[in-house]
Amino acid sequence: MIIKNVWKDVKEPLEIYEDNRGAIADIFYKENIEHVAIIKSKKGVRRGDHYHKETTQHILITRGTMEYVYAPSDDPKNVKHVLMKEGNIISTPPFEIHTLLFPEDNEFVVFSSGLRGGKDYEEDTYRVEPLILSEELDSLVSEDEKLIREKHEIKKI
Repeated sequence: MIIKNVWKDVKEPLEIYEDNRGAIADIFYKENIEHVAIIKSKKGVRRGDHYHKETTQHILITRGTMEYVYAPSDDPKNVKHVLMKEGNIISTPPFEIHTLLFPEDNEFVVFSSGLRGGKDYEEDTYRVEPLILSEELDSLVSEDEKLIREKHEIKKI
C-alpha cells in the first residue's frame, strides 16, 4: 500500500503546474491504466472485503473522507487502517485485502491496472470474510450496515 497526496507529494516525473488560473496536478505518467470508475458512497457504508490477485487499484479521494482498512491476504488478522482525505491517493497492490469505510458522504475515482471493468468487473475479485474492525472503526458503520452484517452472520470480536 502506498499513500500520497496529489497536491503535495509530487515527485519526478510527475509535476504540478500552477499559474493565476489555478493548478494542474499529474496523477500518473506512463502508467498502465485499463479501467477508471467514479464511485459515490453514503455515510456509514462499508465496501470491499476482497482482494485481487493481479489487479492494482489506485483510489483518489475527490470528496469527503474514507477509512481504508487493509491486511495481507495470507495474514488477515494483521489489520491496519489509515484515514484518507481529499486529494489523497492510495495504491492497493495484489493480495491486499481492503475494506473501505465512509465516516461521511464520499466520492472517489478508482484507476485500475488489470481486470476490473465491464464484464470483467468480478473476474479478479476474491471475496473474503470481512476484516475484524476495532470498536473505533465499527462506530463508523451505519446501523443499516450493521443489520446487514447480522443478517449474514458477520461477527465482530
